[in-house]
Amino acid sequence: MKRNSDIFNQVIRFIVYHGKIIEKVFLVTTILCAICFPFVGVNYDLSKYLPDFAPTKQALDVMEAEFGYPGMARIMVKDVSLQEAKRIREEISAVDGVDLVLGSDVSTDVYMGAPFLNESMTEFIGVDLLAIDDYYKDGNALMDIVFEDKDGEPRTNTAIEEIYRIVGKDRGCFAGSAVSSKEREASITREITMAIAMSIVIIWLILTLTTTSWMEPFLFIFVMIVAIVLNMGSNIVFGTISFFTFSTAAILQLAVSMDYSIFLLHTFTAQKNRGMEIHEAMVEAIRESCSSILASGATTIVGFIVIAFMRFTIGKDVGFVLAKGIICSLLTVLLLMPTLILRFDDKIVKTAHKPLIASFDGFARAMYKIRVPVFLLAALLAVPCYFGQSMNKFLYGDDAIGAGPGTRVYEDTQEINSLFKKSNMTICIVPNGSSVTEKELAEELENLDFVNYVISMSGTMPNGIPESFLPEDLTSQLRNEDYARMLISMDTLQESDYAFECSARLEEVVHKHYPEHSYVIGMTPTTIDIRDILTEDYNNVSLLSLAGVALVVFITFRSILVPILVIVPIEVAIYLNMTLPYVMGDSMIYIGYIIVSCLQLGATIDYSILMTNNYLAFRKEKGRREAAVAAVNKSTLSIMTSGGILMVVGYLLYFTSSIQAISQVGRLVGRGAFLSVTLVLSLLPALLSAFDKQIKRQQEKADARKERRRKRLAAAKNLTGARNVTSNKSAVSEKNLALAEGVTSENSLTPAERPAPAAGKGSSEENITPAQTGESDQKEKGDDSHEEE
Repeated sequence: MKRNSDIFNQVIRFIVYHGKIIEKVFLVTTILCAICFPFVGVNYDLSKYLPDFAPTKQALDVMEAEFGYPGMARIMVKDVSLQEAKRIREEISAVDGVDLVLGSDVSTDVYMGAPFLNESMTEFIGVDLLAIDDYYKDGNALMDIVFEDKDGEPRTNTAIEEIYRIVGKDRGCFAGSAVSSKEREASITREITMAIAMSIVIIWLILTLTTTSWMEPFLFIFVMIVAIVLNMGSNIVFGTISFFTFSTAAILQLAVSMDYSIFLLHTFTAQKNRGMEIHEAMVEAIRESCSSILASGATTIVGFIVIAFMRFTIGKDVGFVLAKGIICSLLTVLLLMPTLILRFDDKIVKTAHKPLIASFDGFARAMYKIRVPVFLLAALLAVPCYFGQSMNKFLYGDDAIGAGPGTRVYEDTQEINSLFKKSNMTICIVPNGSSVTEKELAEELENLDFVNYVISMSGTMPNGIPESFLPEDLTSQLRNEDYARMLISMDTLQESDYAFECSARLEEVVHKHYPEHSYVIGMTPTTIDIRDILTEDYNNVSLLSLAGVALVVFITFRSILVPILVIVPIEVAIYLNMTLPYVMGDSMIYIGYIIVSCLQLGATIDYSILMTNNYLAFRKEKGRREAAVAAVNKSTLSIMTSGGILMVVGYLLYFTSSIQAISQVGRLVGRGAFLSVTLVLSLLPALLSAFDKQIKRQQEKADARKERRRKRLAAAKNLTGARNVTSNKSAVSEKNLALAEGVTSENSLTPAERPAPAAGKGSSEENITPAQTGESDQKEKGDDSHEEE
């Protein structure tokens, strides 16, 4: 233990007295991470995070290997004639990266003979397959586009830009997963940059109100920016991160870890005010605050890490990046910030000002007075809210996440659907075998009341034209050596109960004709798999998060009851936060539901820990009521500062992001922080006061156990010391005996036979007097006694 303590002290002194080395290391590392940041890929496709066992994942792998993984779009051109619509469709068909375009001229002009062979796949689709009003109505022409590459690929994005140019953005409506992915990519960087900039300004204002120097807020924000750059640049080790992680990681890291640096600086200031020299004051500040900062970081890291246990692997992406962000913040605060504080200490002193916020004594007394009503209200709401949170209308898929209300894609989709049938494009892949079976499947699918059309090689080939008559680059779109592909348009939304029922019915028909090695792929089947996996993930992740945080709190307080009391206000706040959307009739993105539940627990449990620590400290000197009031008074400023920053960041995401998932996560984070702060300041003092006797009894038992361990350790050290003393005395006795024998032997020799003393040597090691031996023994005892203390 002493050796570990020595190493810890050496590390602290190195941090304090070798700050220039640390600054250089952080400067180089930050520059490298800033350079790496633009090379971190961002993925916008949620299907990539499906586990290997998911049917859609297996289907996507087969399709990508056999035909590629196409992106899809739907555009509507306004105020256009049939002839001009045909020209626009042909121009779009010629764009690099476009595989297939269905348009109004398909059902009005059918090519046969030699010209047919030189046209695209759409040119031989029969008139009976598509009606003209499916793609042309009231001067508006609709087109369904299938790209050669998947959504979000550079080639697909370039093709969409070219389509924008051909159609004109003001003249057309643009929808579909490929358009949604492109628009989402374009808006994320702009919106997140704006949200972070606004957050920094508002956080600076909050810190200015809650600190006592004009310089301190700049120092805090600078340290957090360094930590964010380190985290975001080091994401290059993952290669690619999800758009969800990219959008939220930096701003949540800023909000969640700001209080680490605040606590270190306040501890340093307290030590310096005692008259200590600034370097030694920093040594004591790091030593005193390190355990609290690490414990606070540990609860947050646990809350993030458990997200990585989701089978839907976007949880691993989010969890690892956010946990790494907290580690970067901890390292920056504990290593870089001490040297920056020492460097700018004179400026902090020169810019000092009086506290801008008065004491919270009156507020604390008010919180204590309302403890009973708050306790009863929380008890009344806890159970209904626990069940109410699971009754929300949840959304799971990519369409709900990327094309929410307020976005151009959402508005364009609504306008298209209001004029034409919905087109939920689904792809079916079946083994390449009997053309008869394939045709029967296509016909049965077309007879389903929710299917607009089915495009397949067997189902759409004009009678009398053999497939071998067609060029390979045309037939390869729907058939290869092993599989045949069908394009199925369903008249449904991508995500709804009705869409799920239709998708299940469609799969049933496909598997009836092809029981093995047949696959159905599309946004709706993908959403169904995401729904089934996420629902089970939530149960596992929420339990792991609760158990992990409870373990950290248990280790901190060495009590079974205290962790329960500490967690109760946060859990009630989470239940309330997640039930409000149900009460207000809003839908909820399920990924946000899972992530915010874990984030709110891990990020706000610190408020409860701080309040409980202060209560237990005051309880040693004050009565139950006085301790509760004093704990609220002392804790309020810190809790409101940290919670206020989290609220600001959350609601800024809510108001600035056009992406529904990110906006909703921001709202949940902001509202969750407000509820956690409110319940910690009102409900927790009531719980601590109500269970005061039980807490005190457990604390006494814990102290007694600690004392027994200390005594056993001291007894073991004394026994070891006694054995060492006995061993030393025995060794000395043997040496004295040898010395006596040597003297006797020497005396028996003649002077000529006696050996001459070594030149330049004083009294030898063997010439130990009894007095010296006693001194040595006494010194060893003293050392043992000092070590025991």
